[in-house]
Amino acid sequence: MLKIDSIYKTFNPGTVNEYTALRGLSLALKDGDFVTIIGANGAGKSTLFNAIGGSFYTDSGTITLNGTDITFMPEHKRALVIGRLFQDPMRGTSPGMTIEENLSMAAKRGGWFSHITKADREFFREKLAALNMGLENKMTQPVGLLSGGQRQALTLMMATIVPPQLLLLDEHTAALDPGTAEKVLELTKNIVAENNLTCMMITHNMQSALELGNRTLMLDSGNIIMDVQGEERDHMTVQDFLDRFRAKSGKQLDNDRMLLI
Repeated sequence: MLKIDSIYKTFNPGTVNEYTALRGLSLALKDGDFVTIIGANGAGKSTLFNAIGGSFYTDSGTITLNGTDITFMPEHKRALVIGRLFQDPMRGTSPGMTIEENLSMAAKRGGWFSHITKADREFFREKLAALNMGLENKMTQPVGLLSGGQRQALTLMMATIVPPQLLLLDEHTAALDPGTAEKVLELTKNIVAENNLTCMMITHNMQSALELGNRTLMLDSGNIIMDVQGEERDHMTVQDFLDRFRAKSGKQLDNDRMLLI
């Protein structure tokens, strides 16, 4: 359902700061795939998400989603079918608006939200109660007053209240404390499973990368150098992964470095 064919992206071409961030990257995802992505700083992980989400156009190659070529589709149009969460809990919501106003805007995909019906509120309250964050009792509270964990859980709900064709999670728990991060990860797994979403998740934790979802990619220097799934992934340890990375890239990559990404 997602097909990426040989995409390239070079920033600041022709200058001393020229940098090629994506180098002929190709990838195909099936409906319902939950793919975790790992790689060192500068490997191209967030650049890949920006290319898919439409933050910029690639220099060459194509991106197709559910049979539609979105390579040159504007970012705001892609946002109608692609949900995305960022590392910063402050992104993805309007802090001055209430919880119910944010949810209404998300449910209407950015449309007018001035009239929130009783049925809307009951629906939002039911959805929020499932998060187990106490937000169902704070629906008229401005989002800017929420904790980071509450806000990230709300952003996750907003990104999936209308199930997207693709969900991109860009280290969405990295800025949270360990306990809250674990809770948001559990919510993520439940929401992805309940809605059978196709999901790509960047993580800095190699153990999580091998445990979550059904497929793990390793990026290096703007391309995919490892793609493990099925029985091979089920039996792979972090050390196996590191050994395979070293064999394929000729580089040493230890756990400490990965945790600092």
